[in-house]
Amino acid sequence: MTPLRRSPPPVFPLGQPETGGWFRRMPPAVFPGILGLVWLGLAWRRAVAEFSLPTAVVEACLGAVTLLWAFAAATYAAKALRRPAVMAEDLRNLPGRDGLAALVLTLPAVALVLAPIRPGLATLVMLAGLAAHLVLIAGAVAVLAAGPAEGRVVTPVWQTMFAGLAMGALPALDLGWTGSAAALAALSALATVMIGLVSANQLMRRIPPAPLRPLLALHLFPLAVLGLVAQGLGLILCAQAAAFMAAALLLGLGASGRWLLQSGHTPFLGALTYPLAACAALFLALDGPWRIAGALLLLAATFAGLPVIFRLLQDWMKGRLARQTNAAEA
Repeated sequence: MTPLRRSPPPVFPLGQPETGGWFRRMPPAVFPGILGLVWLGLAWRRAVAEFSLPTAVVEACLGAVTLLWAFAAATYAAKALRRPAVMAEDLRNLPGRDGLAALVLTLPAVALVLAPIRPGLATLVMLAGLAAHLVLIAGAVAVLAAGPAEGRVVTPVWQTMFAGLAMGALPALDLGWTGSAAALAALSALATVMIGLVSANQLMRRIPPAPLRPLLALHLFPLAVLGLVAQGLGLILCAQAAAFMAAALLLGLGASGRWLLQSGHTPFLGALTYPLAACAALFLALDGPWRIAGALLLLAATFAGLPVIFRLLQDWMKGRLARQTNAAEA
């Protein structure tokens, strides 16, 4: 049997920032944390509805998170408009791909926030998110095809870049676009299975370096979203199957927690936040013991995720995140 090979650890540059100013080097790596905040708010919205709790605090928090998202998205848009080539440059490294995938996923997530109160605006945001996701896929394929062969290795980030299309199905369901939601979910399910099988084969052959291990949690995200879409379409057995698969993977990640977090704080820790919150939302949407499991997972995701997100936001504001992830400069 071929022995497992350890991949070389990635190097996060720690040099001085470029001389272009804070806004010109906006790091996309902050968006996994922001997406985590949005998903925590969405999961708490579902929890207060399921347990008949007051909604005012949760809705206020969702409003504040939406404003934070709007500021961060506008900042990255200003950077991209100043020099459009920065998007392709950010796609050339793994932190950039992870961050840009989370950025496009924030659009349907915000549409999901807006759907109950501003359906017209939610529709526009949802369509913008779908268009941005298709542009991201095209750009990622072009950059990967033009880059070196080692850069085309399948990573868990592919689950958000490609299988993450199912995220657009959630606001589509709320807005009554049932056919579109089913089509997006079907495409995403196919991508989820293919990427998961390839990733499992790679994991058996090569141990990922410690700083990259939190990215393994991204395999949870499409399972949770697909389960929520299935539940919204009335396919309860499919939703429960997705929940069982997510729970099995979650237990495996939990049992490997020390190994998963071996490197301590890295820019990739944001990848743990929104998959856990999405799984909690899925469990809360199902009946019976699932609901209790969802409530417990939501509490754990909140208390464990908020310090991680706060550190990411702090590193962003102080300029450290751009240096650590080698963000492109406009």
